[in-house]
Amino acid sequence: MNKIKTLQKLIKLTGDRARLDAKANEIYIVYKTREGQIVKEFNDGSVIPVSDQDSPHA
Repeated sequence: MNKIKTLQKLIKLTGDRARLDAKANEIYIVYKTREGQIVKEFNDGSVIPVSDQDSPHA
């Protein structure tokens, strides 16, 4: 049980670090929400969903 909590903490810290790096470099981060939707979060706090058309590799 303790390993799971440690892993959850590391995942949260990684996400926090990604947000800090995105803000410092004026870029966005991409992640999957709890509902399963992929979104882009910009350093101003705006969040937009990513559609299949946004992907150049589709």
